[in-house]
Parts: sequence; structure tokens; C-alpha cells
Amino acid sequence: MANRQNAKTRLSQLLAESQHPPVSPALSEQFSAYLALLQKWNAKTNLTAIRDEEGILSRHFLESILCASALPAGIQTLLDFGSGAGLPGIPIALMRPEIAVTLAESQNKKAAFLREAVRTLGLNTQIHSARAEQLQRKFDCVALRAVDNMAAAISAAIALIAPDGWLAVLTTRSEATAVAQIANRTAELHWQPEIGLEAGTERILLLAQG
Repeated sequence: MANRQNAKTRLSQLLAESQHPPVSPALSEQFSAYLALLQKWNAKTNLTAIRDEEGILSRHFLESILCASALPAGIQTLLDFGSGAGLPGIPIALMRPEIAVTLAESQNKKAAFLREAVRTLGLNTQIHSARAEQLQRKFDCVALRAVDNMAAAISAAIALIAPDGWLAVLTTRSEATAVAQIANRTAELHWQPEIGLEAGTERILLLAQG
């Protein structure tokens, strides 16, 4: 119980340092439950290379929460492309309940974790346990973060964006130009100014509208 309280306190501190409003007590409890589940599964399944509590809170949770808050209004459906441990899709589903989130993850063990996380957190989030490219529908927004083969993933993601929909890429300033060049070879996109994520890091959110 003490550890969960410490985690909730630390997440609140990180949000305050990033000038983000605090989350509600109910949301704080859900993020705490998500953290506990992620650490439990990570002990036996390689969900994420970052395993320590501070790293999960600052790199994974904070970054995903800031992404969720930065997404434009009006998005009704979102695909987390190559979701892995549910990042940023699960925090987006928690922070933006008006968005119907789909988590696409082709690795069976990670997809099993996503199903357990969605059940534990009481979300209506859908799990697509196959390659995202196999989806036969389009989304108002497709989000990517730390996927394998970013060039191929971006091209595939753009094909899944509905007309006037959004591409959201969580990346770094040093990679931003390459990301934009890859995307622009696939479609004509209208890029927004980059949005800084965790203070003191190179982490940014790139948003582009089709």
C-alpha cells in the first residue's frame, strides 16, 4: 500500500513539474494499478526495457499523459500502432475517455498483457492481436511510440488514418526531421509545431494532419 501511495505522489510531482494539472484521485488509483500490473508482468515478460518505478512513471506514464492532453479535440477513434505495454494507448484511454482506443500488438505475450490491463482497469479499449496493417478500418488518429522499423511503421500508420485525421509520433528532437521526411514521402501532411514532453529531455510529440 505504501509503495502505491509513493507512486501516486511521485506521478503528481512529475505532472506538476511539467505544468500539467493533477489527475483525479480515481485516475491516480488507476495509474497506480497499471504500474503494479506492468511491474508484475515485466518480471517474467519483456514488455519494456525500462523496469524501475521512476523510469516507468517519468518516461512512460508522464510522456503518455502529456501526449493525451495534447491531442486535438474532436478525435473519436485512435489506434496505438505497435502498442507493446499499452503506451501511449492505455493512458490516452484513461485521460480521454471520449476517444475509443484500439491497441494493436502482434506479439502474443504483450497482447495477453494488454487484455489483462484493459480488464483490470475497466476500460472498453479494443485489442487487435495481430499486425496493425491487417486492420480494415481507419482511425481519426494513429499514434506511434518506440516501434520497430519506424520508417515502415509510419508508412503503414498513415494508410490507417481517416481523411483529415491525425498522425501522432512520440519521438526525440534529433529524430524529428527524419520522421517528417519519412511521413512526407507517403502523404502530404500538415505539421504542427513540436510539443515538448518531459522537461529536461529531448522527448517531443509530433502531430500532423492529413
